[in-house]
Amino acid sequence: MTPARAAAYRVLRAVLGGDDLPNALTRVRDNLGDDRDRALVTEITTGTLRWLGAIDHVIAQFVDRPIARLDDEVLIVLRLGAYQLLYLERVPRAAAVHESVILVRRVGKASAAGLVNAVLRGIATTASTPPWPPEPRASDTREGRLAYLSVTCSHPRWLVERWLSRRGFVSTQEWVRFNNTPPALILRTNRLRTTTTAVARQLAEQGVRTEPTRFARDGLHVLSGNPLRTSLAGQGLFLVQDEASQLVGELAAPLPGERVLDACAAPGGKTTAIAAAMRDEGCLVAGDLRPARLRLLRRTLDQMGATAVRVVRLDLGRPPPFRPVFDCVLVDAPCSGLGILRRDPEIRWRRQPADVARLAGDQRTMLGQASRVVRPGGRLVYATCSSEPEENEEVVDAFLAEHPDFEPVHPDQVYPTLPQGLRDAIDVHGRLSTAPDTHGLEAFFAAVLRRRGPGAS
Repeated sequence: MTPARAAAYRVLRAVLGGDDLPNALTRVRDNLGDDRDRALVTEITTGTLRWLGAIDHVIAQFVDRPIARLDDEVLIVLRLGAYQLLYLERVPRAAAVHESVILVRRVGKASAAGLVNAVLRGIATTASTPPWPPEPRASDTREGRLAYLSVTCSHPRWLVERWLSRRGFVSTQEWVRFNNTPPALILRTNRLRTTTTAVARQLAEQGVRTEPTRFARDGLHVLSGNPLRTSLAGQGLFLVQDEASQLVGELAAPLPGERVLDACAAPGGKTTAIAAAMRDEGCLVAGDLRPARLRLLRRTLDQMGATAVRVVRLDLGRPPPFRPVFDCVLVDAPCSGLGILRRDPEIRWRRQPADVARLAGDQRTMLGQASRVVRPGGRLVYATCSSEPEENEEVVDAFLAEHPDFEPVHPDQVYPTLPQGLRDAIDVHGRLSTAPDTHGLEAFFAAVLRRRGPGAS
C-alpha cells in the first residue's frame, strides 16, 4: 500500500474527529519524503471532504445498512476508495479497490475486507454513470433542484435550501460549483519590504509564473510553479492570503500615524497589511484570545517585519482594557466560515443551522464591546467570511439600532482614494460584499461604521 493512502486515512480520520484540515495535513503530510505522495494526500483528503455528500449517497446504494451504522474506520476507507473511483480517472479502478482492502486490514478491521471489496467493486461498475440526481430542467420541482444541489453538488441540504430561497437556482448552482473547484493559490505582497512587481519578477526567475489579482492591489495569482518551495519563501516578501480577505485589509487600512486596533488579529494577514498601509508608523495593537492564536500571530508579524505592532491578549466578550482613543478598530469576527467552503471544504459538514444564530449573537456582543474604544469621529470596521445575512447585514443593522452614536459610512467618505479593485467589490449600500457568482471570489463581508462626534464629516 502506498504511503500516501495511509497518510490520507490518518488525515481524514483526524478531520472527521474534529481537527482542522490544514492542521491535520501539515502534521501528517509533511512527514512524507516524496512530493508526489504529499500532493496525492492533499488531493485525496480535500477531494473526499469536498464531495462527501455525493460519495456517501453512492456508498449507501451498495451497503445493506445505513452508513451511519458502519464502523468509523470502515466508512473512512470506503469514502477514500469511492473518491478515487468516482473522481480520479488517472487511478486504475482495480488499484483503488485493492489498496482500500489492504488499508482496511491495516487499520484493524480485517473482518470488513470483504465488505470493502464488494462495495467498491460495485461502485466501480457505475463510476462512469453514478446514481446521482440529474441536473434539473427549468420545469423541474424545487425538490428536484434541492436534490441535485445537495447530493450531486455535495452541499448540506439546509444550506443550499437557504441559498436557493435567497438567490435563485442559477446563482446557487454557480456558488456550489465554485465551492467544488480547487482554490487558486493567491499571494499578498508585503509592502513593508518589497513591491508586487519585484516579487513577481523574483518568482519568475525561479520558475513561478504569476499575474496580478483582479481586485486586490497587492495580490498575485499563481499560475504555475510553487512559490512556497522557492528560496523566497520564509523571507517575509509575501504570504498566502485569499484575495477577498485582502480586500478586508484594504478597507480597514488606516493612515500612517493613526491609532489602530485589530481586535481578532490571528493569524496576522490583515494585521500585516494594516502595518504596511501605516508604513509601520503610529500605534497598531493586535489582539486575540487563545494563546496558540497569539503565538501564530507573533510568528507572522516577526516573519513579515511588522516591528511596531503591539500584541495583547484580548477577549471581546468583555469590555476591552482601553479608553476610546482608536482612530480605527477592525473586528474580523469569528464566524461560520460558510463563505470559504472552497478553501475549507470540511466546514460545510460541521456547521448546522443553529450555529448561524449562535455566532451572530456572539458577533453582536463583540462588535458592541469593540465600539467602546473607538474615538469620536473614528471608524469601526466589521468583517466576516460568511455568506449568511444573519452574520453580516443583520449584525450591523442590530448594532446601529442599539448604538445611535454610530452611523454607516461609504468608504468614499473615509478614504481619499479608494483602490479601483476594492471599489468594484463595494455594493450599493457601501459595504464590501464579495460572492462567487458576481466576483469569482469567496464570500466576504465588511462594513465601515463611524462614531459620531468631533472629527466626523
